[in-house]
Amino acid sequence: MSHTFYVMASYIAAFAVTVGLVLWVWLDHRSRHRELEQLEAAGIRRRSARTEDAG
Repeated sequence: MSHTFYVMASYIAAFAVTVGLVLWVWLDHRSRHRELEQLEAAGIRRRSARTEDAG
């Protein structure tokens, strides 16, 4: 029996984990962006945002 099955299985597993992590980060980014928009719409601003007073 050759090792082709094990090599292909490990490549598929690595690909699935990579795709899963990329998808997770992308979905989390969308969620955080939506949360920031809601906070800014409620009048809450980031401390790093420049104000008119600060110049």
